[in-house]
Amino acid sequence: MFQDILLEDLMEQRKNHGLVLIDVRSPSEYEESSIPGSLNIPLFNDEERAEIGTIYKQVSGQAAKERGLEIVSAKLPAYIRSFAEIPEKKAVFCWRGGMRSKTTATVLSLMGIHSYRLDGGYRAYRKWIVDTLETFEFAPKAVVLHGNTGTGKTLILRTLHERGHPVMDLEGMAGHRGSIFGQIGLKAHNQKTFDGLLMDELLRYQNSDYVLMEAESKRIGRVVLPDFLVRKKETGYHLMLELPLAVRVQHILDDYRPWEHHEECLYAFHQIKSRIHTPIAAEIEGCLNTERYDKAVRMLLEHYYDSRYAFSTEAYGAELTVVKAATIDEATTEIERIFRSLTI
Repeated sequence: MFQDILLEDLMEQRKNHGLVLIDVRSPSEYEESSIPGSLNIPLFNDEERAEIGTIYKQVSGQAAKERGLEIVSAKLPAYIRSFAEIPEKKAVFCWRGGMRSKTTATVLSLMGIHSYRLDGGYRAYRKWIVDTLETFEFAPKAVVLHGNTGTGKTLILRTLHERGHPVMDLEGMAGHRGSIFGQIGLKAHNQKTFDGLLMDELLRYQNSDYVLMEAESKRIGRVVLPDFLVRKKETGYHLMLELPLAVRVQHILDDYRPWEHHEECLYAFHQIKSRIHTPIAAEIEGCLNTERYDKAVRMLLEHYYDSRYAFSTEAYGAELTVVKAATIDEATTEIERIFRSLTI
């Protein structure tokens, strides 16, 4: 028989014993939000779930169960094989630890495949996330990287992470770069997904001496940072990155690849067009329309983003250690040198 498992025990097993989490909800539910790192092996697809829900509302609960049994019976061999192909220990969950996860765990048990079932399902996990973020006390010192648009802050942080430094990529967790152009080429995450990814990182680095992160505002795309993390950044150690304009322009072109997202770039520009001096805005729009992206990017930096960033940095009120470099690689090396010379 399957075994129910409490959330705290599941998180411990997952951390120490390689437990695989399997979300048996429909693909759209999984896509909307799930426990980070979980797999999706749905008992019902979206159409089947909608059909059963309609029967439940319009006929009866018993009729819905019978229709559900018909659907599951037809797909059972393939469904079981999907689980049998996963060698690690497994834990299944649905929305609230109800019929879908119970049915899955029971059938797996009958076929000799042991699994846990998360008590309370995804709803219990989400409640734990919300409650924990409200009271979380993050111990490490924050090392906050500032810099004008295009200085490669996220790339530098990722490189430092590859070199073994503790890094929290807030933009990566948000699926957004933070500006009006920030979603181009990315998939923006909702608050539930962001919170789950953030919690994993907070727990991962709780015992570190410091954690690097970018000087994001409280809102990144569709998500909002918790207050304790905003306060942690405000009291952190702050670095200001300065790179030549030409390097910044090239980095933006490499990162955003505007020639692959022409219409999205035009749409984003129209959101800020009215904030730029009219003749300048017209010239930028002309460059975008004729695919002279390098000049458009340069003008956006010179006439819009740099002045806005200077204002926001002044408002931050933090003492900044300036890092001047000719390239992103040079800046990364210099930041590591600063780490070695300072006690953070």
